[in-house]
Amino acid sequence: MTNINVLPWYKLLLQKRMMVVLLLGFASGLPLGLTASTLQAWYSVENVDIVTIGFLALVGQPYVYKFLWAPLVDRVRPPILGHRRGWMLGTQCVLIALLIAISCFSPSVRPMTVAVIALSIAFMSATQDIVVDAYRTEILAPEERGAGAAMAVTGYRLAIIVSSGLALILAQHLGFKMVYLMMAGVMGVGVIATLWSQEPIHYKAPPPSLWAACIDPFKEFLSRKNAIFFLLLIVLYKLGDAFANSLTTTFLLRGLGFSLEVVGYTNKIIGLSATIVGAFLGGVLMARMGLYRSLLWFGFLQAITNLLFMLLAWVGPNLQMMIAAVCIENLAGGMGTAAFIALLMSLCNPQYTATQFALLSAFSAIGRVFVGPFAGYLVNWLGWTEFFFWTVIFALPGLIVLWCLRESIESNDSKNAPNMDELSDPA
Repeated sequence: MTNINVLPWYKLLLQKRMMVVLLLGFASGLPLGLTASTLQAWYSVENVDIVTIGFLALVGQPYVYKFLWAPLVDRVRPPILGHRRGWMLGTQCVLIALLIAISCFSPSVRPMTVAVIALSIAFMSATQDIVVDAYRTEILAPEERGAGAAMAVTGYRLAIIVSSGLALILAQHLGFKMVYLMMAGVMGVGVIATLWSQEPIHYKAPPPSLWAACIDPFKEFLSRKNAIFFLLLIVLYKLGDAFANSLTTTFLLRGLGFSLEVVGYTNKIIGLSATIVGAFLGGVLMARMGLYRSLLWFGFLQAITNLLFMLLAWVGPNLQMMIAAVCIENLAGGMGTAAFIALLMSLCNPQYTATQFALLSAFSAIGRVFVGPFAGYLVNWLGWTEFFFWTVIFALPGLIVLWCLRESIESNDSKNAPNMDELSDPA
């Protein structure tokens, strides 16, 4: 196999397995955008009340609980394409069917029906994430984690641009029903990536029983030093961002009065492009700074940049200021996300990849899912300016826990990676 340590960064990124990671990242991000900000915008333009919109964040609950069925993904082998690829193809086909189904209803007429289908999309999307995360962790060596995380974030954010930014622009002219139908076709990118990819050669036998698949991964993780504090860090690290992002679309549409088209171009396309730049920048800097220092500095940046939205709320609908706030905040957020994904990969034991990554990423989704209702009440109580100030305060506990775990993070950074010679070489 090629010695990846001597590859220039651009050649590393152009390897086939990195391209597959990019496309699978896109497939993971597409359903999330359609059940988060785009769904929020759909309810907003159809004049559903703000508290109900806040509760829409609960649609994302499967991302929190996905570790409960992750052992099935580790244990059950589909009859076609192999273990990982078979699961990916199955979930992607169901997602296409559900996106077609949701396009048949309207939240102003059947709000519960739309929410239930959106919940089903989130469930299948979370299941796809279990497999994609395991696949990525199994094919990347420790020194590839920064670049692989950057590629995954890039694909993920490109999908958000399509499913949020482009979707809002198209919805201005075509309506949301047509947009969701079109996104069902775009989901075919995931199918193409799955068929193009190669199945990793597993370096261990499947769990001997479903009981072992359910118990052993959690038992092994919880036996580690500081395991509980690592779970706490994963919940808290992006909590400030979770609060801010839960109602950013509604803030720009209702709080400041920008049009769907302006929000689509600026907050989604320009902003998420800045996230992609941030992810690549974060991946490059991680190679120099190491995981711990990257998490610390990137986490600090993604917290204080929320103050730009506080300033925007205080000044009012200033387009130039809005563009600057969105770009800077997303740049910092992309850097933080790349480091965060690398942290999750470093914490996975290769014997239990799917289940442990599902557990860790489920904990990371707690903030994104459950802060929505509280955020809605907080805005009603404090107003937008004070709300964004508090998003910075909510980010500080995660940085404190991170500082306390420095020694353990630096130790884990070089551990728990598969032997790359035992995996398929997709080059």
